[in-house]
Amino acid sequence: MRRVRAAVTDAPGAPFTVRDADLEDPRPHEVLVRMTAAGLCHTDLAMAGTWPPRLTPMVFGHEGAGRVEAVGARVTGLAAGDHVCLTFASCGACEQCAADHPAYCLAARALNFSGGRDDATSPLSMEGAPLYAGFFGQSSFATHAVVHERGVVRVPSGLPPSVAAPLGCGGQTGAGTVLNRLRPEPGSSLVVLGAGGVGLSALMAAVAVGCDPVVAVDPVASRRELALSLGAAAALAPGDGLAAALRELTGGGAHHVVETTGRPGTVRRAVGALRPRGALALLGLGGEVTFDVMGLLAKGVRVHGVIEGDSDPGRFIPELIALHGRGLFPLDRLVTTFPFEEIGRAVAAMRDGSVVKPVLTF
Repeated sequence: MRRVRAAVTDAPGAPFTVRDADLEDPRPHEVLVRMTAAGLCHTDLAMAGTWPPRLTPMVFGHEGAGRVEAVGARVTGLAAGDHVCLTFASCGACEQCAADHPAYCLAARALNFSGGRDDATSPLSMEGAPLYAGFFGQSSFATHAVVHERGVVRVPSGLPPSVAAPLGCGGQTGAGTVLNRLRPEPGSSLVVLGAGGVGLSALMAAVAVGCDPVVAVDPVASRRELALSLGAAAALAPGDGLAAALRELTGGGAHHVVETTGRPGTVRRAVGALRPRGALALLGLGGEVTFDVMGLLAKGVRVHGVIEGDSDPGRFIPELIALHGRGLFPLDRLVTTFPFEEIGRAVAAMRDGSVVKPVLTF
């Protein structure tokens, strides 16, 4: 047992408050990681706002990076001192994991969203009472985390923690949607709706594999400018006439549209921006969306729902790191760092749109 500092949420929608807590030693297949950075994602805010009251107080955070301090007795392939990125939890045994699609693990809910391990225990406690954790298998809004070995990916020691952290979710979600699911041909057109961390990760991946044109859509002017500097051929503000403008820019409609906002109106307009037999990838958390079925049928549209970029993190995160090393995935250009104790300021910056990817540093 060790004393740690954790950002605790006491009730749905309550602010994050940094407090002392106690963390158990790792079990046989678990790893103790001292955090050096943790990305802040819209998913953290969305889930914290709707989290079941019975599972509070709770520690969120799911884009951790750090160094291994200890490993359980049965852990293989990791050792104390390793630099690592933390990612989502998966069982490794179900049919989806066996097929190298762990993002669709049949045990995903219990492993990532139950407030603890799959046996209903939490490694964290506070003043002798349980502190719910295990968010995406990690709860990285803390100075230390105990994580199952499957959720830990070794990274090069020279990779900045502020770059390693977003790879665990936002980076691989956006880039993986393009590289693992859509797999566009060079010269094909791709539109990204929403130029946040996920959308810009998709944009960078599309540019890296030679999509042309790549177009970004976002209401924030600074994000449109950033998209252009990252290789977008055009960056538009949303509004009336958007679908027509996108069809003109892409010569009759995009081959691929990546929708990251989860807003029903934006999702519906995305279909209008596609060419016949185009593909729409849905990434944003959202509610119910209605489509004109005849419109989908007439155009032969393919709709993809994608979680975590449909990636196998142990394979895919090293691929993204290699792209970053070649200057083709400059994730660091999206990042603004904040001291961990100033998590409230980071949340405010994400909500007002002034920062694309806040990363807490320890």
